[in-house]
Amino acid sequence: MIKKEVKSVARKRRHDRVRSKISGTSENPRLNVFRSNNGIYVQVIDDTTGKTLVSSSTVELKIKNGSNIEAAKLVGEDIAKKCIQKKIKTVVFDRGGYLYHGRVKALAEAARENGLEF
Repeated sequence: MIKKEVKSVARKRRHDRVRSKISGTSENPRLNVFRSNNGIYVQVIDDTTGKTLVSSSTVELKIKNGSNIEAAKLVGEDIAKKCIQKKIKTVVFDRGGYLYHGRVKALAEAARENGLEF
């Protein structure tokens, strides 16, 4: 197997393990993070209905270099503001199989600083 395939399979396995333990409800939806080489994407999902309530990304915010910590902080701030507008105050954090480090951590901390609780 190629190293890239091994890494993606391992991340998928970690994500499945995390998802087996957490799920979002309408009162307490799931904040899901996806990290790519070019950007970071985040969704707030109600798993009981299977619907995305709020989303944000570096593409949506038109950030030039979307693959750095500063971009992740901006996305975290944006998702927190959108959640508060929709009257969502608490969420369950789903790191998507990624380590809680770097861009994922920056996004989570920025969302917390702007009023989101998890």
